[in-house]
Amino acid sequence: MQRFLPSTALALLIGLQALPAAAKTGPESWEYLQPDREQVIASLNVVELLKRHHYNKPPLDDSRSVKVYEGYLKMLDPARSYFTAADIAEFNQWQKKFDDFLKGGDLEPGFSIYRRYLQRAQERLDYSLGLLDKGVDQFDFSVDESLLVDREKASWAKDNAELDDLWRKRVKDEVLRLKIAGKEPKAIQELLTKRYKNQRSRLDQTSGEDVFQAYVNAFAQTYDPHTNYLSPDSAENFDINMSLSLEGIGAVLQSSSEYVQVVRLVPAGPAEKSKQVAPADKIIGVAQGDGEMVDVIGWRLDEVVKLIRGPKGSKVRLEVIPATNAPSDQTTKVVSIIREAVKLEEQAAQKSVLKLKHEGHDYKLGIIKVPAFYLDFKAYRAQDPNYKSTTRDVKRLIGELKKEKVDGLVIDLRDNGGGSLQEATELTGLFIDQGPTVLVRNSDGEVDVLADEDPGVLYDGPMAVLVDRLSASASEIFAGAMQDYHRALILGGQTFGKGTVQTIQPLNHGELKLTLAKFYRVSGQSTQHQGVLPDIAYPNTVDTKEIGESALPEAMPWDSIKPAIGPENNPYKPFLAELTKRHDARTQNDPDFVLTRERLSLAQELMKETTVSLNEQKRRAQHASIEARQLALENANRTAKGQEPLKELKEESDDEVPKEPEKTKPEDDAYLSESGHILLDYLGLQTSVAKH
Repeated sequence: MQRFLPSTALALLIGLQALPAAAKTGPESWEYLQPDREQVIASLNVVELLKRHHYNKPPLDDSRSVKVYEGYLKMLDPARSYFTAADIAEFNQWQKKFDDFLKGGDLEPGFSIYRRYLQRAQERLDYSLGLLDKGVDQFDFSVDESLLVDREKASWAKDNAELDDLWRKRVKDEVLRLKIAGKEPKAIQELLTKRYKNQRSRLDQTSGEDVFQAYVNAFAQTYDPHTNYLSPDSAENFDINMSLSLEGIGAVLQSSSEYVQVVRLVPAGPAEKSKQVAPADKIIGVAQGDGEMVDVIGWRLDEVVKLIRGPKGSKVRLEVIPATNAPSDQTTKVVSIIREAVKLEEQAAQKSVLKLKHEGHDYKLGIIKVPAFYLDFKAYRAQDPNYKSTTRDVKRLIGELKKEKVDGLVIDLRDNGGGSLQEATELTGLFIDQGPTVLVRNSDGEVDVLADEDPGVLYDGPMAVLVDRLSASASEIFAGAMQDYHRALILGGQTFGKGTVQTIQPLNHGELKLTLAKFYRVSGQSTQHQGVLPDIAYPNTVDTKEIGESALPEAMPWDSIKPAIGPENNPYKPFLAELTKRHDARTQNDPDFVLTRERLSLAQELMKETTVSLNEQKRRAQHASIEARQLALENANRTAKGQEPLKELKEESDDEVPKEPEKTKPEDDAYLSESGHILLDYLGLQTSVAKH
């Protein structure tokens, strides 16, 4: 992460004295939430920095004003369950004026909408608590009614009576979920009462900084999803995260409606090693050690992160809703994780040897797993001759594999979220004989060409690169270069699509993270949005509509620029159709490929459900049906492998710390084995053509 940009924009604005008059609107209880002078100056600085330095430099006009307005409403009320149609009609007067407000440093409309949100949220929580005061036995679960759960495009409630009915159903739904999960009425009432009271007390703790950060981010994120404002407290937390100076569970988290959701797991981190947490899981509770589980639904992201962090060696328990659940199913599991710092050596590249029988012959393939593109900057700058880096480790591992006389090489970049750009370039250099590795285009259209300057190739044998949806950034640069130079077959899933560069610009108050450049492959294609498309695709393990750059709002588009290398003969192209045909035949009935395909198909089917029944009998039948289908998928896989079928789906015990996962052989990984077979198919086809 770079920290630069000229400070002229700040100098232009820092001397502002006059403040716009603040209109006195909104409920008296929230009148203390008013913009201050520091925030006004910071907002003007943000406007100027985005105008001058954002990659796209789009105009701040009426059309962007509409985006700011709609984004702000979605941020505050994503399920359209707080504001009424009358509120929206009142706010609509500002729909095309936020550009003028921002240019003039007038923050009052943004604060006014937030104050109204707080008023409505308090009313809804008070109403829900009033319902719970009457006891949960009041709800009749034999009535045939339903609740719309996907309310992103729902109509705004016409009045409070309509909101009352919506929230009655919401509370009834939460009671039913907990009842089906096996909780007693008294426990349900206590848990929900505590949840709503906690949420109400959090409203009371809202600061002007919370309002300012939300409003400025509604503006900043109309430019792209990676451009955002960090308040002074958030900036401090960001710095801590970047320096990895605090222990935690090794997971990247984000807010998603009223939940905190896992985005990705840090390679070799405690969460990843536990095998109990997955991307898109929702965290609804956090407990310290064996202490009481704290319900965190409705909490802010930074508050949840503070609970999850803790000293090395301590235990944290998380209550999560698995990503595989249907929208109607909030069945949870409790997972235990021991906090620890992610050690550089545990993220280091590792080798193994994949032994395969292919067309009657025995082969050995070298596997190099690269979890991250790492570089020990401190040791590197100190000119320590033994500094650790991805490229140095891979170089050593290739030397060891050559001694073992492997027939080919597979670089495994699955789940590799990126890291050092320098390392992506240097790793590319091990497999090409000099030349460009990646292009970086700035907001002025200037293109910087990064290149491998060292002559010679360390490894020139047959090679494949295995990627998936969680292979991002530096991983995409390396995989894209290998594909463009026709140096390796790219196998697996479409990659994440993160092809932009951000910088951190300090402000008078907080910091601005903004996108100022874009990566391009040597072929001129952007890695942004589209990512790298594999030569042969495997079934996705995650839903690409839910995870990836293209799933983010206002994601910058894919495009292309002038290539840095000329077109070369692609040695794989003549064989791709046959390779794909053989791959399809081999994996059509492979137990692991079948399970992955069918799991994702079921998850996508369940995600299409937009309503849930509030009838207990129907809801239980639906849960039983889904669980039976999931169990059938697992047992079909186990039977195909000669294992004993399960009687029920296993859940992790919430009172046990997970054991260190057992080491598995590369042959047990269906995707690795298949990658090896494809590489051997290619060698066989190539040899056959050469003979003729």
